[in-house]
Amino acid sequence: MADSTLWWLLAGGAVAAELLTGTFYLLMLAVGMAAGALAAHAGGGLATQLVTAAVVGGGAVAAWHFVRRRGQAGKAGENTNLDFDAGEAVHVDAWTEDNTATVRYRGAVWTAVPAGGVPGGTGTHRVREVSGSRLVVEKI
Repeated sequence: MADSTLWWLLAGGAVAAELLTGTFYLLMLAVGMAAGALAAHAGGGLATQLVTAAVVGGGAVAAWHFVRRRGQAGKAGENTNLDFDAGEAVHVDAWTEDNTATVRYRGAVWTAVPAGGVPGGTGTHRVREVSGSRLVVEKI
């Protein structure tokens, strides 16, 4: 079997493994293996193929890591948690001394806390956000 065929099979295996695991880094390694295959097609020796695959694959992994880190650094101050519960209505029967209430929402019992820190009375409230396992609510 030719060296280039082995490199192409390894690259295909890395792509298949990426499809099963969902890690983008395996695709970057597959790019390196494809570079090793191209080095084999160009007539390079085994050492040249290995160095080419390592440099291109490792460089692609490092580049993807830095691109991904830069993208996350810009979002550090943003709330990336998509809150699908915001705007939904709940009914508060009573507030406790520690400014919490027990409400039924989506078929479960939740602890609700007032958005401003001070309860606005009983009755219908709107969910502003979900903070951990608590609903932050405001009076409607």
